[in-house]
Amino acid sequence: MKALAAISVAAALLGGAASAHAEGPSRLDKIRETGVLTLGHPETSVPFAYLDGNQKPIGYTVEICQEVANYVKAALKLPKLEVRYNPTTSATRIPLLANGTIDLECGNTTNNEARHKLVSFAPTTFVAQVVLVARKDGGVNPNDLASFRGKTIAAQAGGQTFKLISQLNAQGNLGISMAPTKDTAETILMVESGRAAGSANDDGIAYGAVASSKNPDAFVIGTKGLEMAPYGIMQPKDDPAFKKVVDDAVLDLIKNGKVAALYDKYFNAPILPKQINLKYPMSDALKRALAKPTDSGDPKAYE
Repeated sequence: MKALAAISVAAALLGGAASAHAEGPSRLDKIRETGVLTLGHPETSVPFAYLDGNQKPIGYTVEICQEVANYVKAALKLPKLEVRYNPTTSATRIPLLANGTIDLECGNTTNNEARHKLVSFAPTTFVAQVVLVARKDGGVNPNDLASFRGKTIAAQAGGQTFKLISQLNAQGNLGISMAPTKDTAETILMVESGRAAGSANDDGIAYGAVASSKNPDAFVIGTKGLEMAPYGIMQPKDDPAFKKVVDDAVLDLIKNGKVAALYDKYFNAPILPKQINLKYPMSDALKRALAKPTDSGDPKAYE
């Protein structure tokens, strides 16, 4: 029965891809011709996408993308599909997707309406809240942005979080200095070393980064969300054939419980390589998103 179900899913995906493909060239053509699908991923975004002890990419979103690759292989009826990996940063992920270096971006990219002008997203598989992180002895309150007046906040360069804090800083005339960083690990290091009074991160990333730090007990993570941030696998824009295959794969993974199982694996159990446990139960916002899947970039769709 399982084999028949898998064949049925593959046939449905292929049929949908074929009808959508009539609208123009697709990334599916390249994958079919080369037998290769390339996944872009950050290297320090615990637990979404990072490197294990053997320097191989793992994580919640990485594993979802690996499952999607199996659906693509079935949809295209390929005897073999090689999955390759290419590191990305906030600054490089969209250009690498646009120029064809990567086929999917599998990390912690916020799905917002502005990015829809450049890329597409698969149905949401995580809903974050932007929070502040500080040292317990730092003399600031991570639930009160105004307490950082005149101080420095680190945030990943090119990310939505950096933009959000910059806007709130300007609106409140707080005189906060923004320190751009290359990745999440560097934002936490800036706080740990005293070069920044705090960092701005999505909550899932914040818990992973603090748990992975040298002294997790030195930090306090804010509980007051500054903005809702839905995550989705990023895809090329204006490619309906490829989007249908990827979206249908994600929808099936949500419906069959695989996404929820991966959530428990990476957020509520010890994870490689240090066996840290984030102990981060699924939020009500994510439960709603999985019950009624959407690729909307409007934060209100997740309230």
